[in-house]
Amino acid sequence: MNLKNLAMWAVIVFLTIGLYNMFKNPQGTISQKNNIIFSEFLSEVDNGRVVQVEIQGNNINGVFSNGEKFKTYSPNDPNLIEKLSNKGVSISASPLEEKMPSLLGVLLSWFPMLLLIAVWIFFMRQMQGGKGGAMGFGRSKAKMMNELKGKVTFNDVAGVEEAKEEVEEVVEFLKDPKKFSRLGGKIPRGCLLVGPPGTGKTLLARAIAGEARVPFFTISGSDFVEMFVGVGASRVRDMFEQGKKHSPCIIFIDEIDAVGRSRGAGLGGGNDEREQTLNQLLVEMDGFDTNEGVIIIAATNRPDVLDPALLRPGRFDRQVVVSNPDILGREKILKVHAKKISMAPDVNLRTVARGTPGFSGADLANLVNESALLAARKNKRIVTNQEFEEAKDKVMMGAERRSMVMTEDEKKLTAYHEGGHALVSFNMPSYDPIHKATIIPRGRALGMVMNLPERDKHGHSIKYLKARLAVCFGGRVAEELIFGKDNISTGAGGGSGSDINQATQLARAMVTKYGMSEELGPVEYGENQEEVFLGRSVTQTQSISEAVAQKIDKEIRKLVDEGYNQAKQILSSKIDDLHKIAKALLTYETLTGEEIENIINKNKYPADKADLKVEEDKDSSALGSIGLKPKIVH
Repeated sequence: MNLKNLAMWAVIVFLTIGLYNMFKNPQGTISQKNNIIFSEFLSEVDNGRVVQVEIQGNNINGVFSNGEKFKTYSPNDPNLIEKLSNKGVSISASPLEEKMPSLLGVLLSWFPMLLLIAVWIFFMRQMQGGKGGAMGFGRSKAKMMNELKGKVTFNDVAGVEEAKEEVEEVVEFLKDPKKFSRLGGKIPRGCLLVGPPGTGKTLLARAIAGEARVPFFTISGSDFVEMFVGVGASRVRDMFEQGKKHSPCIIFIDEIDAVGRSRGAGLGGGNDEREQTLNQLLVEMDGFDTNEGVIIIAATNRPDVLDPALLRPGRFDRQVVVSNPDILGREKILKVHAKKISMAPDVNLRTVARGTPGFSGADLANLVNESALLAARKNKRIVTNQEFEEAKDKVMMGAERRSMVMTEDEKKLTAYHEGGHALVSFNMPSYDPIHKATIIPRGRALGMVMNLPERDKHGHSIKYLKARLAVCFGGRVAEELIFGKDNISTGAGGGSGSDINQATQLARAMVTKYGMSEELGPVEYGENQEEVFLGRSVTQTQSISEAVAQKIDKEIRKLVDEGYNQAKQILSSKIDDLHKIAKALLTYETLTGEEIENIINKNKYPADKADLKVEEDKDSSALGSIGLKPKIVH
């Protein structure tokens, strides 16, 4: 495409230069050898040297007495003919020929306008992606997939077995419709893939394209929306027209929430461009003129914002949930991506899957890629278990910032802060085990403690959430006990993701969402919410009385104070253990959950940095977790 643009610009430059030279000297190089001025012509006539002239308009062609020819231009001289006759000059005259302009002359006269039109079309094609030229606004931008280029099959999709079964049925229906039609079954109109980002919705659609022996069109939801009214609806019509020509076929719309949001939020009662596009999509999917044999597969991570008419049976007949994989799914996904790298025999993908709870397919692909990059950075030929561990810590906690200069006082304060989190977490049996504690700056944090659940969890008890509140305040309480209230740092605060912010948001959710307050009961209370309306933020306030709002604030403060006091009680009674953990963190910078347990219970410190290895195959190890996302406190 770059060579094409370069060639186009080169042609424009050369034509412009040629046009300039033509208009600068339109007659080209004319010989001036036989031209004489009019006064010289008169003098030659008076001397009798002119014997013959041919007058054509104001142009005079003549012959001298010596046979030499000449040319000159004559003004309107009424006495010229009489003078020539008196000298005996042979005179012939003819009118000026009005010749029709040649084709070259016409082209030269129209060339500037044609050049401007060509340049305008060129730029309009660039603005519109090149499809359909300047007049192709209303044409669909759907692209037909080439199944031979980068073909993906269901074997390349792992960890979402139920979703695969749903879409495999669609592909099988297209391959052999009689198998279902003989029982009275009809081909589904639409299939909506729903799930968090990175779970493999688009990859699943690519696998459908690889498995189906039918045409497969792909388009993004944002490709329908234009600044010109009616363009989106026209593109929807054109897309279905293409589908009819290649029926049976599959049309995949990625990020359909860009065009499928609920109607009624726009200006003019639904007459804005996006809503007209959605209306046309609804009609094409299930209207008077049904499109048999055209299956729509769409993907979104925001099903809550889609219009109800889009989700009803007859349009999207089935909704396939593509969720984050469990431990077995994570292991299968790791095996798919690990085929592309050279792994050492010590790498156990089941262990890696246990240590990555809550990871999506994209996260696992990134983990494998990061481990390969780390191995290449160390000039290794194979990826070992060490690279997988380092890559996992990098993905979970952020990259290490060892170049960051910290004073001894800052290191000591950070060690006690993280030690407070670790000690409170260790003494809360209902909370997740410690995976790792570090005072090495990672990401935006100076240090952190990471907890991993021991098993799959689909919900949390009040006891667990209260333990989480206590762990959040472990760092702040440790600073108060060791350095005094006047010397506490900003480590527990500082914005979203901080200890205080996490504790406050968790307590608010317990009161207003989960109904865990005895005072307010099992009632959900909304908050002030902001919605975007015509590019401006509009606040919608829920109907909560002032008295209820005060009770909510009181209950939130009660839960927060309870967690704070619980953390203070644990650290005050186990101050010696806090000193042990802080000392070990200052010495080794990073400790595993098993090492923290040995320091507290056995007073056993690692002898060397090489001893900081985790027993990966031990079921009770912190790395044996298979549940939700790791809990990190800074």
